[in-house]
Amino acid sequence: MNILIVGASGATGRLLTEELLNRGQSVKVIVRSPKKLPAAIRNHENLSVIHASILDLSDAELAQHVQGCNAVASCLGHNIDFKGMFGHPRKLVTDVARRLCGAIKANTPHESIKFVLMNTTANSNRDLNEPVSFAQKCVIGLIRLLLPPHVDNEQAADYLRTQIGSKDHLVEWVAVRPDGLIDETEVTAYDVHPSPIRSAVFDPGQTSRINVGHFMADLITEDSIWQKWKGQMPVIYNKVSE
Repeated sequence: MNILIVGASGATGRLLTEELLNRGQSVKVIVRSPKKLPAAIRNHENLSVIHASILDLSDAELAQHVQGCNAVASCLGHNIDFKGMFGHPRKLVTDVARRLCGAIKANTPHESIKFVLMNTTANSNRDLNEPVSFAQKCVIGLIRLLLPPHVDNEQAADYLRTQIGSKDHLVEWVAVRPDGLIDETEVTAYDVHPSPIRSAVFDPGQTSRINVGHFMADLITEDSIWQKWKGQMPVIYNKVSE
């Protein structure tokens, strides 16, 4: 397969990139700072690096980079600093998701292309009646007011749900929702659910970034897993030992 990844230099994106390369896939990444990629990834024979800021690329350039790809994945997020949280671009994740899906459609591929978005369990899937307590709704409301990146994540998923939907012939999608992200060195057992099984605010679970990368790679490379979750927003948790 040929896969395009944006956000590949981030904490989760580089793990997804490494996982796909280890599976023998051909991977193309768009990164502003290629030196942020670990040397083992940067020098891999199956990796192509496009040195650019994705929002600076024209629609034609983006369509060219997407051309020939079977799947596109976005692991973009906002840096956890003042500029990343409150500076521009405020709608990085949403704007990139919209532009990537537009690039896919511009190429009118013969078969539908997979689009995988890394999202957050704090974002509810409004296609489902997910139970959210009044207290959590109040907290999320405050987060929307105070932290623009959360609104960006919500709008990116809403774009896929409402604008792409479940019947698009050119783009199929999954938005992966991890809970509290942690760093681990190896893939461990994890559970995937259609909706949260615990409160993201008052009783958060844990999800290792390497497990997120593994699950996203499974979605991209394993058709049975894709068919199970396409058009949905699965929630991933590290498996808790009993």
